[in-house]
Amino acid sequence: MQLTPGGDQPVTMVNCRKMRHDSKPKGIHWLALGLLVIVWGSSFILIKRGLDSFSSFEVGALRIAISFLVLSPLLIWNLKKVPRRKLKYFLMAGIIGNGLPPFLFAIAQTVIDSYMAGVLNSLTPLFTLVIGVLFFGTRTRWFNVLGVFVGLGGAIGLLTVANGSELNNIWYGMFAIAAAVCYATNMNLIKRYLSDFSTLTITPVAFMFIGIPSLIYLLTGSEVFHVLTHDPRGWQSLGYIAILAIVGTALAMIIHNWLIKQTSALFTSTVTYLMPVISIMWGVADGEVFLAVFMLWIAIILIGVYMANKRRRM
Repeated sequence: MQLTPGGDQPVTMVNCRKMRHDSKPKGIHWLALGLLVIVWGSSFILIKRGLDSFSSFEVGALRIAISFLVLSPLLIWNLKKVPRRKLKYFLMAGIIGNGLPPFLFAIAQTVIDSYMAGVLNSLTPLFTLVIGVLFFGTRTRWFNVLGVFVGLGGAIGLLTVANGSELNNIWYGMFAIAAAVCYATNMNLIKRYLSDFSTLTITPVAFMFIGIPSLIYLLTGSEVFHVLTHDPRGWQSLGYIAILAIVGTALAMIIHNWLIKQTSALFTSTVTYLMPVISIMWGVADGEVFLAVFMLWIAIILIGVYMANKRRRM
């Protein structure tokens, strides 16, 4: 006999087999995954449009604050379902999975192209494996570990080819990679510690810890209202950020957390396989330079992701 990830209920070997069977992706799971590909693949161009008027910190804070306001009605009904001893895991999920990435991607995109941020985000499954092995007891094989090195090599090659000798640009790419690490950590964390809560509980409660500080910053320490009254593109940029927050963050995170609970952290992280396609399409349409040689390094990244995922169980 063993305990569930939440540590509350005993699970027999029969139930364990049933849990593994239930976690096998079905049609509805693949449909949800495809929706996330489109929504999150479009996120990077929306961040770029938000940066037309607002600073990176303002874009990140606006994204979080709007998402929090949208989710707040759910918070009222679901916060009481969370035991106090579990709140620390919601705090961790809020900061790591939802709080840091909006700022990290916005900072990265002040220098690197939007499609580049989308491609680097595809490293998430690699870090899901690494963090799972190091901190969550995930079992793996040498082939999967080799895939991590292949994928990271592809990312380094892509950044080097794309930016040449501009070391500053490469460093800004590291902010996008750091965001991927945050997403990967959050996936493992939710699967291990929050799988006994519904997705409608996980998402709003996690946002509670980051939404309130973001609102305080916007109201007291930012130039948002000055931008909206003096920048002719201000309201348009705010509209793009609102779409990003409502669809790409609030609703998408509900679907994302539901997928983690229904399948596995690793299956859910494979949304990043096709996200680069969407982000590249938007980037090229927006006039960003995309060279044919980039496809070689992107292919190496995706091969590494495939190797890291090959024949593994969460």
